[in-house]
Formats: sequence, C-alpha cells, structure tokens
Amino acid sequence: MKKKALFLAISFAFCLFGMAHAFEGFDVYTDRWAPNNHFIPSGWMGDYNDMSLNDGWTEDTYTGKTCIKITYLAKSSQGAGWCGIYWQNPANNWGSRDGGFDLTGAKAVTFWARGEKGGEVINEFKIGGITGEYGDSDSAGIGPVVLTNDWKKYSVSLDGVDLSYISGGFCWSASRSNNPEGFTIYLDDITYE
Repeated sequence: MKKKALFLAISFAFCLFGMAHAFEGFDVYTDRWAPNNHFIPSGWMGDYNDMSLNDGWTEDTYTGKTCIKITYLAKSSQGAGWCGIYWQNPANNWGSRDGGFDLTGAKAVTFWARGEKGGEVINEFKIGGITGEYGDSDSAGIGPVVLTNDWKKYSVSLDGVDLSYISGGFCWSASRSNNPEGFTIYLDDITYE
C-alpha cells in the first residue's frame, strides 16, 4: 500500500511540474508596439526595394487596433525575381549574433492572413532556417499558399521540430512569376502556441 501511495505522490508531482512548465504561447506580432512582440521584421530578402511594410495598418484588422500590410510591386529591382521578409531577433540577425529563443513545447505557429484581391500566391510561410554561428536549430513551413480576400487562419505544425534556438521567428517569401502584377497582403496575430 505504501508503494502505491508513493507512486501516486510521485506521479502527481510530475503532473504538477509538467503543468507549471507547459508552453503558454509566444507572440511574433499581435499589434504595433505590443510589449509581447518578440521578433522584428528586419530580414528583407530578394527584391527588397519592391516591398513596403506597414505594421500599424488600422483598416480591416483581424483583431486589435493594427495589422501588418505588405505591398510587393514585382519590378525585380534587385534582379532576384522574388522577395520575402524574416521576423528576426535581434534585428537584422542572419546567424551572426546570439539572440534566439527556446520555444520548446510549442506545437504550431498560427497566423491570420488575407490578400487585398484574393489569389495572391505566397511560396512559403516558415519559421527558422537561418544559418550561421547562431543559426536556428531547425525550420518548418507551409506552401505554396493562395490567399483569399477574407481573413483565414493558417498553421505551421511544429511536431518533431527542434525549437531549442529560434531567431528567425517567422518568414514569408513570394515570387514575381506567381505574382506578375505584385500584390498587397495583410497579416495579423502571429503566435507560437
């Protein structure tokens, strides 16, 4: 009887410990200037002069006061034929500086997205993938994704992904070939769950 009581007590303690350390969420973006935004949209790639970003857009947000508005002109200003943005920590960190987060326990990155017209093709939404001395421990993504003009929730599964060090918290990329006229897209409520 004593062994059974001891086993139950130990099992209960492990349950409490696990509950106390359960992953509680980690925001990439909720609203402009939100204190719990942990990454910065500083990693502009490809034809970066063809893009503009407003992370304080106030019209037709999904929730809160603001959302992110991104416009891509598809002019191939740098000759790349594609573009994208990484949300990084610290800003402009391409793996040369320490600054990643241990997000172990997260099951997915979820976010809301829509296109201005619908039909906008995003080649990939992803997390991680930055290399270098302080590179990300892993990466995961979805795509291609064709947006509608209504807000829709998307999810990147993190099952089996090593999240012990993530400095590239969120990323998207799109090509001129899939969007020859360019696009305007909107993002909101990007979070690790």
